[in-house]
Amino acid sequence: MDPITIGGLILALISMFVASFMAGMNPIAIFLGDPGSILLVVGGTIGTTAASGTMTQALSAPKAMIKGITGGGSLDLPAAIKQLVGFADTARKEGLLALEAEIEKIEDPFFQRGLQLAVDGTDPGDLREMLELDLERMALRHRDGAGFFATAAGMAPAMGMVGTVIGLVDMLGNLDDPSTLGPAMAVAFLTTLWGAFIANYFFQPLAARLKKLAADEMAGKELILEGILSIQAGANPRAVAGKLVSFLPPGERDAVLEGDKKSA
Repeated sequence: MDPITIGGLILALISMFVASFMAGMNPIAIFLGDPGSILLVVGGTIGTTAASGTMTQALSAPKAMIKGITGGGSLDLPAAIKQLVGFADTARKEGLLALEAEIEKIEDPFFQRGLQLAVDGTDPGDLREMLELDLERMALRHRDGAGFFATAAGMAPAMGMVGTVIGLVDMLGNLDDPSTLGPAMAVAFLTTLWGAFIANYFFQPLAARLKKLAADEMAGKELILEGILSIQAGANPRAVAGKLVSFLPPGERDAVLEGDKKSA
């Protein structure tokens, strides 16, 4: 799990709770004061979000949520470059068929498929087209995953307002007992609080994190694609390294290139 994700959420929650205590409030009692409000907001948000998409999006949401929380899917770019440069060196010395034995050792399915296509002698144009189609489908899946939680972030405050209106209607129907107005109003506004809370402390950060993970994974796959095409073209290993380091931040490029020179 990415430490910055956990640290950021903890900081946000601590800030909210400390500020509440400083104002003389008990945030735990406030948040858990009315289970019905929680059910209305959480259940209503999940239901309306699911209704706004497809069955596939709804069923894949738990998996996307786990990925957003735990991370994963991002490629170790320097390690991938080193591996591709090694394959380029082998292909230059022994031919593409010499990489057949390496295919089963590759864990990434996209990498494995691309290298197999290259070894099988697939036309470079066709190879690029097939792998780019894979990337397009992957991008759509990632978009749907992040989109589900982005939609939920918009739905949650609306559900909170619905709950508030329901509570106010009930309160106005009991104006004959002034002693109940304060507690009734507090419960009414609790749904607004829950809507804003889960939207901004959960759904919105999760959607943003999924988009970031998707972008990182896409960059890794594009690196693999360019590396495989370079190997297939018989490029010099050093030229392959020089091309692929463009996917790295400037500060990490020299270390990879120096490692390549030492291994050459």
